[in-house]
Amino acid sequence: MADAMRLVAEALSVFRGERLVLDRVSFGVPAGGALLLLGPNGAGKSTLLRALAGLKRLDGGRVSLDGGEAVRPAYLGHQDGIKAGLTALENLRFAAAVSGRDPGAALAALGLSPLAALPARLLSAGQRRRLALARLCLSGAAVWLLDEPTLGVDAGSVAAFGTLLAEHRAAGGVVVAATHLPLPLPGAAALTLTAPAPG
Repeated sequence: MADAMRLVAEALSVFRGERLVLDRVSFGVPAGGALLLLGPNGAGKSTLLRALAGLKRLDGGRVSLDGGEAVRPAYLGHQDGIKAGLTALENLRFAAAVSGRDPGAALAALGLSPLAALPARLLSAGQRRRLALARLCLSGAAVWLLDEPTLGVDAGSVAAFGTLLAEHRAAGGVVVAATHLPLPLPGAAALTLTAPAPG
C-alpha cells in the first residue's frame, strides 16, 4: 500500500490518560487525494489529526509521507491561531516568508483584500477563520490537516476555499479533514471513526 500512497498511517494507536482513543487506525491517501474523517463527537477525529500533525504522541504505529518518516503538514485546528494585535496582512507575512508565496494573493483568494490593513481583533469570527485558511494556503506543505475548517464561514467563502483545495490537490497535495459539514472535496474517501469500547 505504501508504494501507491503519498500519506500512509499504519496501525495508529493513541491513549488519552488511560483511555484508548485510537485503536490501530490505518489508511492511505494518494497524491491529489482527500480523506474525510467522520464519526460522532469523541470518536477521535481531532486526536487523529493532532497525531498526524505531530502535536500528539503516538502510542503505536507510524506515519509516513512518500515512503519516508518525515511528515511536515500544515494543520488548522479549532483555534484560528490569529494574532489579534496584527493586521490581516501581518498575520500572513511569516508563512509567506517561509514559503515564498504572495500573501496578497492569499487574502484575495478568500475575499479579504479590503481588510488587509485591519487589526485582526476587529475581524468577525468568520473573517478570522478565512484568514486562517489563507495562512494555510501559504504554507507550502504537501499535506493539509483540517479540523472543521469551514465552521462559521459563509457559503461564498466555502466555494472560494474549494477552489484552493482543488488547486492544492491538482499539484499533488493531500487533504485530511474532520468535519460535520459538507466540504468541497469531490471524490474524497471517507474514514468513519468510532470510540473504542471501554475496558
